[in-house]
Amino acid sequence: MGVCHRHNLPAGRSDAEARFGIRVSLPPGDPFRRLLGDDWQAEHWFADRASRDAALRDMAARHRYSRIGDEPRLIFEPIER
Repeated sequence: MGVCHRHNLPAGRSDAEARFGIRVSLPPGDPFRRLLGDDWQAEHWFADRASRDAALRDMAARHRYSRIGDEPRLIFEPIER
């Protein structure tokens, strides 16, 4: 599944030359797998480890505007090429 509004991604996350990345996926048994498919994943790439690690902390943090009880179940995995 593609990104509908690519302008919502921070700059630098789709750089083909970047070495440090974050793989986003869904845990086994997650209901969204029925919508996105069992093999769905997304990758975001960064030029350096520090940028990747800062983005990873931000992505894994609780969303500021989530309702009480909302718990996203995405898996964030640091990767390198």
